Amino acid sequence: MAIFAQTAHNYLLSLMSATALLKVAFFFMAWTTFWFPLAIPIAILLKWHPSKPLAAEQKLPLLASLYLIAPLIVWGATWVEGVSFSEYGLTWKLSLFISLGGGFILGVMSLAIAFFCQWLLGWIEWQSVNLASLGTLGLSILMLALWIAITEELVFRGFLVNELQQDYSIGVTAIISSLIFALLHLIWEQENTLPQLPGLWLMGMVLVLARYVDGGSLGLPWGLHAGWIWGLTCLQEGKLISYTGKAATWITGLQGNPLAGMVGFLCLLAVGGLLFMIAIAPNLFVETIPL
Repeated sequence: MAIFAQTAHNYLLSLMSATALLKVAFFFMAWTTFWFPLAIPIAILLKWHPSKPLAAEQKLPLLASLYLIAPLIVWGATWVEGVSFSEYGLTWKLSLFISLGGGFILGVMSLAIAFFCQWLLGWIEWQSVNLASLGTLGLSILMLALWIAITEELVFRGFLVNELQQDYSIGVTAIISSLIFALLHLIWEQENTLPQLPGLWLMGMVLVLARYVDGGSLGLPWGLHAGWIWGLTCLQEGKLISYTGKAATWITGLQGNPLAGMVGFLCLLAVGGLLFMIAIAPNLFVETIPL
């Protein structure tokens, strides 16, 4: 027992002194290792094979099992690093929920503007007859969106950003963390996800910026992320829009996914530009005040 304890102690010491990328690799390996015992029986029950694409009813249980253990893995990281969840930007204070609400509104409004412009250009048609189905559906999607968003923000804009910043500048950290964020979406589906990789990478960059704007808190990126998930899922599941075919799919998004098209890219750039202005505006204002 003493030998085991000493070995574990030495292992933890070597992990704490490892490079940021090595710590990140170990984190995701540990997450995968703990997930497999849950994922394998679920996949068998759902009759899913890794070589086959995931149906929506198969993806949700697997995603749920993966995300349910994520906080435990992050907690393990805090224990190894000797920090708390607040270091990763998650503090259960009123300011967090204010930022969450503001981010959610900004996320939904950015989508509303993007799709409204497409409607004005004749690229989409609204199916108002389906609005009645959004009642309970919208609420359940909201709960799901909040859960998925906080899990991904805690991992990618919380733990991952903090670890990478130990070895890299904030700019390099944003690029690497956003790249990892985008590439890991390939786990679920490759064919439809590949065209979304540039959009997912840019989304990650915007969310890192959102955390910076919010003073290191995850409230604003959580709200933005949840707003985008909620808005897009409501449109898709509620069948609220249909594409007219007047614009190329590379503009509106391949297979109706805005992240795989220029519209989604411009939407993210607009939100990122707004956040950037919010970040630098106070400094500009201070610099122009006469002494």
